[in-house]
Amino acid sequence: MDAKTPISAEGMPDAAMKYRPYPQINIPDRTWPSKTIDKAPIWCSVDLRDGNQSLVNPMGHDRKARMFKLLLDMGFKEIEIGFPSASQTDFDFARWCVEEGGVPQDVSLQVLVQCRPELITRTFEALEGAHRPIIHFYNSTSELQRRVVFGKDVAGIKQIAVDAAKMITDMAAKAGGGYRFEYSPESFTGTELEVALEICNAVIAEVKPTADNKLILNLPSTVEMATPNIYADQIEWMCRNIDNRENIIVSLHPHNDRGTGIAATELGLMAGADRVEGTLFGNGERTGNVDIVTLALNMYTQGVDPELDCTDIERIKAVYEYSNEMTIPERHPYVGELVYTAFSGSHQDAINKGMKAIRKANSPVWEVPYLPIDPQDVGRSYEAIIRINSQSGKGGIAYILQEDYGLNLPRNLQVEFREDIQRITDEEGVELPAKRIYDRFIERYVEQPGGRLKFVDHHTYPAGTDHKGVRIVAAEITDGGETKRIEGTGTGPIDGFINALSTYLGIELSVNDYSEHSLQHGSNASAIAYVEVEHPGGKLFGAGINKNIVAASLEAIVSAANRVLEERAAKR
Repeated sequence: MDAKTPISAEGMPDAAMKYRPYPQINIPDRTWPSKTIDKAPIWCSVDLRDGNQSLVNPMGHDRKARMFKLLLDMGFKEIEIGFPSASQTDFDFARWCVEEGGVPQDVSLQVLVQCRPELITRTFEALEGAHRPIIHFYNSTSELQRRVVFGKDVAGIKQIAVDAAKMITDMAAKAGGGYRFEYSPESFTGTELEVALEICNAVIAEVKPTADNKLILNLPSTVEMATPNIYADQIEWMCRNIDNRENIIVSLHPHNDRGTGIAATELGLMAGADRVEGTLFGNGERTGNVDIVTLALNMYTQGVDPELDCTDIERIKAVYEYSNEMTIPERHPYVGELVYTAFSGSHQDAINKGMKAIRKANSPVWEVPYLPIDPQDVGRSYEAIIRINSQSGKGGIAYILQEDYGLNLPRNLQVEFREDIQRITDEEGVELPAKRIYDRFIERYVEQPGGRLKFVDHHTYPAGTDHKGVRIVAAEITDGGETKRIEGTGTGPIDGFINALSTYLGIELSVNDYSEHSLQHGSNASAIAYVEVEHPGGKLFGAGINKNIVAASLEAIVSAANRVLEERAAKR
């Protein structure tokens, strides 16, 4: 055992003893818990810098250009395009953006630079000719990095930031102005609040922000170290105490080390922040940056315009995967392959009913169980909402058949057919595609290739003056391939035909339920009829499809009769 391994009171190694809880923030009158997000923040994409530096294979020019075009199309007004002083590749891409990127006048290019004179000079060279670019300068301020990495006290770290602020503002003035400025106390969440405030106020005093040229003060959760409420407390405390607050844009740059980057950002906005830096779908170092697409669509589902265009989520996904050479997980919020898919039977039934209700109500308000967002709003379709496996229920199967094939199954038939599909999925242990479900329905209820009986034709005529309202139904069927003529009487074709079939088979049959509907529109439309037939052993459905609705109904009766015969044969 390592001599340094912590030992618990019981004498056993205790790994948790290596860690200490993050201290609470003393802010008893905090206001953020009662706030709501009612407008979009300023968004800044850092996909091309923070996201890019975390890739196994950093983007080349083509992949960067494809991502840059997407970000412009989505409506980002601030885009961090790289770290031009760090590599020739980033420098060249910054020049391409300025000279050939087609940047609109209302979009600011942002670049990152450490607080080092030679890097600052190179950064200005990269941005020459850009319209209102943002110089984002930073230095680490955390207690751990001051002590372990830099070996400097607070005064030494503060001086680094102030010297950089002075050099940057002087160079911007000499270049004729038109620059914007952003400062980040890197590792803000690991910095004592009083220290962070002291350093930030010193930078503010040097930059001298105005209403026309506000300073972006970026307070990053460079490493997520505590619960989201503590980050919110830190942001509210800084918003209350920083100098010249009215001319400061407080920005968040959360990472996702604890898996709560989204929550931390939302609470940070409630705490007073104005701006968010993040990446599409959360790419970034370690567990990633905060996911801007999820944040934006979270706002959208609360009735807040996110001011980013996420209507073509498939294109956004495709560019992300091409440029980053990464794959978005199937369960990723809003964009994953399976997020609009329900396997559970109860979920499927609720979705099916919800979709019907919202169409009937014709309401502008989206209210469908288990679907917080209308898939069509992000360019997805309803086709994949419900997929069928052994956990699926009648509602899901009914939805598939209705949406994809126009079959509106009666409820009892949904229950009956679900048992058939359940048996197949249990045996095969796999998901059944929609066409397989449809083909099984047609085979089982309509075509019945092994069925003993087939309907051929019929005609009716009055039973005579002594039997008013009664008609004779003469029908032609085949029984095992042999043509048979049967007759029966009733008030109509269905009644007369089932009486004829009952007499022929020697089985008492009656119609318990009947429904029909058109399958297509127009003069060549076919109809489908569903008939539930009661017999001495119970009830079974049949279905028939024909251009003639009466013929479809009689075919459905024959279909049900075949299933009665099949069931009786199985019991012998």
